[in-house]
Amino acid sequence: MQHEITRTFDLLDHLVTNYPKEDILAGKVGKEWVKYSSHDYYKYSHYLAYGFCEMGFQPGDRIITISGNCPEWNFCDIALSMCGIIHVPVYPTLSTDNYLHIFNHSEARAIFVNNKVLLGHIAPALEKMEHKPEVFTMAPIEGQRNMIEILRAGIANRDKYMQTIEDRKESIKPDDWTSLIYTSGTTGDPKGVMLSHRNLCSNFLAHSQVNPMDSSYKALSFLPLNHVFERSMNYHYPYLGVSIYYAESMGTIMQNIAEVGARSFCAVPRVLEMMYDKLYAAGKDFSGIKKKIYSMAFKHGERFDYGLVKKVSLWYQMKQVFYDKMVYSKWREKFGGNRFIIISGGSSIQPRLVRLFAAAGFNIYEGYGLSETSPVIAVNNPKDNLVRIGTVGPILKGTECMLADDNEILTRGPHVMLGYYKDPEYTAKVIDKDGWFHTGDVGEFVANRYLKITDRKKDIFKLSAGKYIAPQVLESKMRESEYIDQVMVVGENEKFAAAIISPNFNTLHYWALKHKLHYRDNAALLALPEVKKKMQEIINAINPQFAAHEQIKQFRLVPEEWTAANGMLSPTLKVRRPIVMAKYKSLVNQIYGKEDTTNNKWFSAFRQVELPSINIGRKKQ
Repeated sequence: MQHEITRTFDLLDHLVTNYPKEDILAGKVGKEWVKYSSHDYYKYSHYLAYGFCEMGFQPGDRIITISGNCPEWNFCDIALSMCGIIHVPVYPTLSTDNYLHIFNHSEARAIFVNNKVLLGHIAPALEKMEHKPEVFTMAPIEGQRNMIEILRAGIANRDKYMQTIEDRKESIKPDDWTSLIYTSGTTGDPKGVMLSHRNLCSNFLAHSQVNPMDSSYKALSFLPLNHVFERSMNYHYPYLGVSIYYAESMGTIMQNIAEVGARSFCAVPRVLEMMYDKLYAAGKDFSGIKKKIYSMAFKHGERFDYGLVKKVSLWYQMKQVFYDKMVYSKWREKFGGNRFIIISGGSSIQPRLVRLFAAAGFNIYEGYGLSETSPVIAVNNPKDNLVRIGTVGPILKGTECMLADDNEILTRGPHVMLGYYKDPEYTAKVIDKDGWFHTGDVGEFVANRYLKITDRKKDIFKLSAGKYIAPQVLESKMRESEYIDQVMVVGENEKFAAAIISPNFNTLHYWALKHKLHYRDNAALLALPEVKKKMQEIINAINPQFAAHEQIKQFRLVPEEWTAANGMLSPTLKVRRPIVMAKYKSLVNQIYGKEDTTNNKWFSAFRQVELPSINIGRKKQ
């Protein structure tokens, strides 16, 4: 039986009617997986909704959640939705300034955090607030109000608020605002994206149609639930009856997958790159014929393409079977032995990774979207053999998409946000009078069907000669090298393009050991002429693939790893260009032969001080 789903809480009726499972949600506590049935999901969500009413929260109030991934997040999300309260999910890794901005800007009435560590993390921001929101914890903490208090209030007042919630549910329309999501952003303060029930529901219903999973599947969830990508999949999975198990941490992903027999997960490309690096590094421990076969399996996999098996020679098919038996099946054993469905988003993924993982039985559904589009606009679809590696796939059903005159990607449809909270002027800049949302990304259509992202519009820059550089294309190609972890291409208004490179130190250390190089630390390693020569060889191999003006003429190696923790990457692991540029300004100046005045700022500071007159001259004898 199908229930019409136009509001997020409609998912519950669909779930209990069609998929009354015992483990629709599960989280690990200690050594045990604590499972929640479909009916548990329904009941906990409703009792929390009654509790929110008893606590005095009203429709339109904003409530923030700052939490790791856990079943309780879902109960809270749906309960808030039924109450007409605006859910504001926030990253658990933000800076004090970002927290302070979001707390004040959203005018939140309450904040839910799921442990003592996060409580301490947000404390500095709360101390700076004049009007502090109420704070609750999801886990019981002595002396702190917690969600159990709200749940118990809901149970105790069930009869009092049951009809109230049913009335509210009846009054809530698909186009009503239900969530406020602050974009992770790579510049400035986060912007609040207002999403409606229709935005979220139309999108997860559309992308669930291209997924072959059914109620026999289990999925592991580890990307932050506050991010609209993982959140959308947390509606998508139950809609298909797929059980969701929440990983203990990023470090236990493979262990958790094997434990529960998961056959799917969502990942950003950086996670897949790290998986690739581990698989590649494992081959270095082999020797002789094993090492040779392992290396050849990589080369074979990186030439793989969807649909090719039926078109290529018998010899190719025989090699695929051989490498699968000798290598790829061993990889799958580490993941519980299953073939896998991986949904990838957040940024572009290197084509060689898609090919290799597909050859090994890990089908990657690479898609594209933004918080403002709820989020998916396009996605590759291996289920129906609608895949073009190197693109983000066909446009999602029910979604309009076209290219502007400058090839900016525009989209229109029920997935486009209501607008930016408290910012109608900027909303009008990105959503034109005809309803087209201007994504800020530049792209093209391949074979008139498959969308390909070529760059971020605001990141494209001109050299002094007037030639354009699309840095992300260059950066993506450079990151294909096992020796490069992160890179940023620079050169705006300069004569040539250059690159700041953070190497993959695991690979570089192995290479240095192999070549008997001696060094004290990473900085000393990067100063070695052999390392610079090696990196130059990599650049020389990449450059001919680009036009002369696009080629990297100089580079600098830096000893720091770029992470979200040190602010160099956004929470979705995109390079924060202004921050990286500021940190390495002296290196960039050095590349272009400019005087570095960083250390001379104190001179100008002296100029700001007005000096009183004094007698100047020799003392009288």
